[in-house]
Amino acid sequence: MTATVQTTRPALDPAALDTLFRTARSHNGWTDQPVSDAEIRALYDLVKFGPTSANTQPARFVFVRSEAAKARLAPALPEGNRKALAAPVIALIGYDTKFYDRIPEVFPHNPGFRDLFVNKPEMVEPHAFRNSSLQGAYLILAARALGLDVGPMSGFDQATVDAEFFPGGTVKTNFIAAVGHGDHSKVMERLPRLAFADAAAIV
Repeated sequence: MTATVQTTRPALDPAALDTLFRTARSHNGWTDQPVSDAEIRALYDLVKFGPTSANTQPARFVFVRSEAAKARLAPALPEGNRKALAAPVIALIGYDTKFYDRIPEVFPHNPGFRDLFVNKPEMVEPHAFRNSSLQGAYLILAARALGLDVGPMSGFDQATVDAEFFPGGTVKTNFIAAVGHGDHSKVMERLPRLAFADAAAIV
């Protein structure tokens, strides 16, 4: 009989936790320091390891960086959110409603899992939206871990973004996030967080 070996991973040090959570902020202003192709690829190469249900990975990303692409995005943003265009990159986090076609590739030990979504199409949208939201959250944490700042937002015209950047009709935008090096002088004061007793329970 083989004994089960239990290992305990050490917690991240307080400085790392500060970087990811406690001192990290959602940014509204940006410096002119660019974000390179290599940084964008490194960002995705972390995000892709975040867990999704049955490893389906429904998120699809477009990194808007050129001035021409930003001009296409601008009409989808209300005046108050056009500040995002000052960031070197705006990440569009979408979700593929045909994600299940990749299941034989990404979940090879049960390729028949694809049929669950083919036969129950009402399951597709909730699954894709939920898991792409997770992947968008991983993007925020991965960016912080790589020394970048993020300003996520949901205030935009989804139909315009979909038509401009996901024209095939199978990918829909979940949310967007400005990515770059934040101007810390433009960050608002930290807003209150709910206490454990107000938001959680141990049962």
